[in-house]
Amino acid sequence: MIWTVELAAYLDDAPWPATKEELIDFADRIGAPYEVIENLNELEDDGEIYETIEDIWPDYPSDEEFFFDEDEYS
Repeated sequence: MIWTVELAAYLDDAPWPATKEELIDFADRIGAPYEVIENLNELEDDGEIYETIEDIWPDYPSDEEFFFDEDEYS
């Protein structure tokens, strides 16, 4: 299972919390790339409820890591 920011971004608007099957259904309905659905299929199917993308991909970058602080460079 290989996640990238671009692939994980397809799950930003997912109906959290969600099960594996709900996430796969969501990804299919929004037309997410095949890789997203394959990554979700590789999750263990033990009925676990996923609260956020971090439960699936612990290294998912937080919003703070993307913001550019204009005041810092003014």
